Amino acid sequence: MINQPPPPVRYCLYARKSTESDEMQALSIDSQIKEMTRIAIRDNLKVIDIRRESHSAKASGQRQVYNQLVEDIRQRKFDGILTWAPDRLSRNAGDLGTLVDLMDQKILREIRTYSQIFNNDPNQKFLLMILGSQAKLENDNRSINTKRGMKTRVEMGLWPWMPPTGYLSSDDKDKKCVAVIDQERAPIIRQMFQRVAYDGWSGRKVFMWLKDGVKFRTKNGKFLHLANVQRILQNQFYYGIIEYPTKSGTFYTGKHEPLIDKTLFDLVQTKIKKNIIINYASKEFAFTKLIICGHCGSGITADEKFKKLSDGTTNRYVYYGCTRSRDINCPGGYIREEALMDQIVNLVEKANLDQLGITAQFEQEIDRYRRFQTAVLGQDEKSKMKPKEKDMRAYAKYILKHGEISEKRALLINLKSKLVLRDKRVELSVNPIA
Repeated sequence: MINQPPPPVRYCLYARKSTESDEMQALSIDSQIKEMTRIAIRDNLKVIDIRRESHSAKASGQRQVYNQLVEDIRQRKFDGILTWAPDRLSRNAGDLGTLVDLMDQKILREIRTYSQIFNNDPNQKFLLMILGSQAKLENDNRSINTKRGMKTRVEMGLWPWMPPTGYLSSDDKDKKCVAVIDQERAPIIRQMFQRVAYDGWSGRKVFMWLKDGVKFRTKNGKFLHLANVQRILQNQFYYGIIEYPTKSGTFYTGKHEPLIDKTLFDLVQTKIKKNIIINYASKEFAFTKLIICGHCGSGITADEKFKKLSDGTTNRYVYYGCTRSRDINCPGGYIREEALMDQIVNLVEKANLDQLGITAQFEQEIDRYRRFQTAVLGQDEKSKMKPKEKDMRAYAKYILKHGEISEKRALLINLKSKLVLRDKRVELSVNPIA
């Protein structure tokens, strides 16, 4: 019996250009394809497809094109890879192990580069692993060297990154990594600190002033977000200090010119902390942690929105919706607090009064009302106004509409049935979603 020769290897030409700085001088994707196509023609290789990708290969499983290539090999659409060099395929242990495993399974028959051929031969696989590990070692060393270089510059008082808003990179080659003041934007940044420190402005008010008042834009022509404003107001860089690494508590004196002094910066931090405490107290919502989503069983959270009206006033709206902690794709929508309140009041009208646990509280309110009549209005027992009946259900509705948040919570927490929100409708459920 004559052994039939194996079918020709079906190659996928894979070209990748990394975004890493050390490979900026490497062959571009088009150049890689041109060179490897020339080899395919020279050696009469059967190239089925060409895949292009521009993504770092440092982290395993992060390249979509490469991942699809591996899946196509498993589906036996290809059994060979044509690429410029081994580090085009892998610079991490995970992806490298996947390739060797495919060779062990005889699904991947060959990897061909510009100067080498790797197949299922043990020595060839070992060499492939060495070259891939060498690429990983280069990545690790590069990371260490980069961090060491950054730390050295910071210790010298230099700023080796893009300067924060209000500063620009120096064009002077003798002042490399020294941030210089942006004469156009620095005065506005300084005013931000002054308005918070001396005028008591909140970060949100500063944000609105920048957006609607002075129409402030960064050097890239973009508006600052509220989070950007908060970061600026808490950045020590503006009074001449560099913290590296971030939030490490290690500080260095920068060579850049400060925009403000430390006294002003410290005063701003005091104001910010005070505003945070005030805002935290005002952010409490009545019905959070008391309702679950009827779709996925997650908790229900609340958010507030502000709308500026034509007369200059601002309306506040509160919305309740699913946190999506159990299902990120939960279809549960949002409902206005007023609509939610009306539905909960209707449920209370149908609930068992014993469940509400308000009998004792209602009796205390009646007794307090009678003492008020005697002590303040000077009415004797005969002339006192006496309720026609103890309408505890009406009292419960009154608490929900006009009571303090703590009173509302105390009322609803006594319900034996769980409040469930589904499709903007609130229901009582004895067996809520687990």
